[in-house]
Amino acid sequence: MASVTWTRIARRIRVPLGFAFTALYLWLAAPTASSMMIGSALIIPGLAIRALASGHVQKNEQLTTTGPYAYTRNPLYLGSLILAVGFAITARSWWIGAALVLLFLAIYLPVIRGEEAFLREHFSEFAEYARQVPRLLPRLSSVSCRRGTFSWDLYWKHREYNATLGAMTMMAVLTAKLLWIR
Repeated sequence: MASVTWTRIARRIRVPLGFAFTALYLWLAAPTASSMMIGSALIIPGLAIRALASGHVQKNEQLTTTGPYAYTRNPLYLGSLILAVGFAITARSWWIGAALVLLFLAIYLPVIRGEEAFLREHFSEFAEYARQVPRLLPRLSSVSCRRGTFSWDLYWKHREYNATLGAMTMMAVLTAKLLWIR
C-alpha cells in the first residue's frame, strides 16, 4: 500500500519537482564551453529518442511496441535519462549529478513501475512484451520487425516539442551564465 501511495505521489510531483530542480540546477551550474559541447553530445540524442518515442506512443489506447518501443519499454524515460546526464555534464557539478540519481531512483523508478502495472492490467500482451523487451536499457536489436511509422500528429498531440524548447532555453541561460562568469 505504501508503495502504491508513493507511486501516486511521485507521479503528481515529478513535473513541479522538475521545475524546482531547474532553479537549483541553474544556480549550481558552472558550465564551460567544453562541458556544454560534451553535454550537448548527449542532450541532442536524448531529445531525439524522446521525440521518436512520442511519435509512436498511443497512450492508454494500445500497447506500443513499435519504433523505439521495440528496443526498450520506456524510451521516453531513457531519453530523459540521457538528457539529464547531458545536462549534468554541462553543469559540472557533483551535487547536480547526485541529485539526478536521487530523483531518478525516488521518483522515476516508482512511476515506471506504476505505469507498467497499469499496462499489465489493461493489455494482456504486456507480459510477453515485458519478457522480450528490457525495461530501460535497450537491446541493440529489436525483438522483431516492429518498426512502425512515426506520426507527427502524435508528436504534436503529446507536445513533445516542449522538451526541445525547454532544453534550448536551458542552454541559452547556461550560455548567458557562462558569458557572465567570464
